[in-house]
Amino acid sequence: MDIGALIRRHLAAGWRHRWKALLLAWFVCGAGWIAVYKLPDIYQANARIYADVDAILGSVLRNIAVDGAPERQVETLQRTLLSRPNLERVIARTDLDLRVTDAASREALIDRLGREIRISPQTRSLFRIEYRDHDPRLAHAVVQTVINLFIEAATSQDRQQMQTARQFIATQLASYEAQLRAVEQKRAEFRARYIDLLPSENFGGASKLDQARGQLATLRGKLEDEKRKRGLLQEQLDATPATIAAAGGGGDPRLIAAERQLRDLLLRFTDQHPEVTATRAMIAELRAQGARSGGSAGRGGGTPNPLHEQIKLRLIDADAAIASLERQIRDVETEVERLENLLRTVPQLQAEYVNLNRDYDVLRKNYEELLARRESLQIAGAARTDADRVRLEVVEPPTVPITPVGPNRLLFATGVLLAGLGAGGALILLLVQLDRGFYTVHDLRKLGLPVLGAISSAQPVRRVGGAVAFAAGIALLLAAYGAVLAGGPALMAKLPDLVARLMA
Repeated sequence: MDIGALIRRHLAAGWRHRWKALLLAWFVCGAGWIAVYKLPDIYQANARIYADVDAILGSVLRNIAVDGAPERQVETLQRTLLSRPNLERVIARTDLDLRVTDAASREALIDRLGREIRISPQTRSLFRIEYRDHDPRLAHAVVQTVINLFIEAATSQDRQQMQTARQFIATQLASYEAQLRAVEQKRAEFRARYIDLLPSENFGGASKLDQARGQLATLRGKLEDEKRKRGLLQEQLDATPATIAAAGGGGDPRLIAAERQLRDLLLRFTDQHPEVTATRAMIAELRAQGARSGGSAGRGGGTPNPLHEQIKLRLIDADAAIASLERQIRDVETEVERLENLLRTVPQLQAEYVNLNRDYDVLRKNYEELLARRESLQIAGAARTDADRVRLEVVEPPTVPITPVGPNRLLFATGVLLAGLGAGGALILLLVQLDRGFYTVHDLRKLGLPVLGAISSAQPVRRVGGAVAFAAGIALLLAAYGAVLAGGPALMAKLPDLVARLMA
C-alpha cells in the first residue's frame, strides 16, 4: 500500500470516530476546568527589614577588638533563621500547630516551611521575607513571627556567642597558666641543678664555663704582657749604672744617663708611655738641681743612681704582678677543669635545656595571645553593650493579604484545554489502530479476493454537514474555554449543567 492510500484510510477511519473524540475532549476539559476553579486560593504575605550597620564604630574597633563583623553577622542571621529550632518556634507561635496531627505531619510541615519561607536580600542592608498560604491571616502571622525571631536573634545570638567565647578563653587561659607554672618549675629546678653549665643573662647569654674559659684566655694574655714588660725592665736595669761618679766640666753624669735612657725609650714607645713620661720628669728635676748647685760636683766617691732605683722598684712590681696572674690562672684552670668534667657527665644537657625553653616559649606565646584576645573580647563586649552595632528596622511591616496570588488559573485552564484536545486526538489514533473496517480498495485486496473496482460515495452533502457539525462542536469547546477565562468561578458553578446540555 502506498503512502497516499494509507493516509486516506487513516483520515476516513478517524473521521468515523470524531464524535467519540469530541465527547472525550469535552469531558476532560469540563472536569479539568471544574478542578482548576476548585483549587484553593493562595495568599502571600511579605515584609521588608533594613539592617543598619554602624560602620563608624566598626572602623574604630578594627584591629583593636574582636569585632563580630556586623555585615557577616547579618548574613549569618539570614542563613540560620530558617533552622529547625526556629521553624519549630514559628509553628508554636502561630496556628500552624493545629495542622499537626502526628510526628510525620510535623516533619512534613517543618520541611514545607523551610522551602516556602523565603528570605531574599534586595540590597546589602535590605531583606525581604515572603510566605504563601491558603489562609491569609496565617500567612501574615508566619511572616510576623519570622520578623520577631530575626530581631530576637540579632540581640541574643551575639550575646550568647560573646559569652561562649569568654568562657572558652577563660578555660584556655587557666589551662595554659597551669602548664606555664609547671614548665617554669621544671626550668627553675633544671637551672638550679646545672647553673654552672647553662647560659646566663648576667654573662650575656653565655654559660659559666664559657665565661671561665674567656677569663682564662684573658689572664694568659695579661701574663704574657707582664713577662714581656719585666724583660724590658731587666734590660733597662742592666744598662743603668747603680752609682754615678763625680766629674768636673763634663756635666752631671746622671743627667747624661737619663737623656740617653730617654732616647732609648723613644725608640720603642710613644711620648705618652708612662716610662717616657717618668724619664722626662727625672731629667727636668736633674736640670733643676744642676742649676741650683751652679754645676758643682757632689761629694767625691760617686752617688747612687736614682734611675737605677726606679727601674729596680718597677721590676719588683712586675714580678709581683706576674706571680698574681699565675695564681689566678691556676685557680681559673681548676674551675674550668671542674666544669668540663661536670659537662661530660651530662651529654644531653644542652638538648634538654633547648627543649625546655622551646616548650616554655610556645606556651608563653599562646598565653600572651589569649590574654590579648581576652582584652579584645572585653572591648568588643563593651561596644555591643554601649552601642547598637546592628539596628534592625521593619521598613515594610506585613499586612493581611486580600488578593490571592495563585493559583494561575489561566495557565491551568489552558493546560486543561490542551490536555482535552490531546486526549481526543489520542483516542482517535487508538480507535483507528483498532478499526478493522474497509475504507479503500487496498483493504479489500488484502483478503486475497479479486477486486474489480470501486464506486464513489453518492452522499457528499451529508459529509459536509457532518464536518460542519464537528467544527461547531470544536468551536463550542473553544467558546467554553473563553467563557471559563472570562466568567471565572461564577461560571464554574454552571459548567456541569452546560456540559450536560451539550452532550444531550
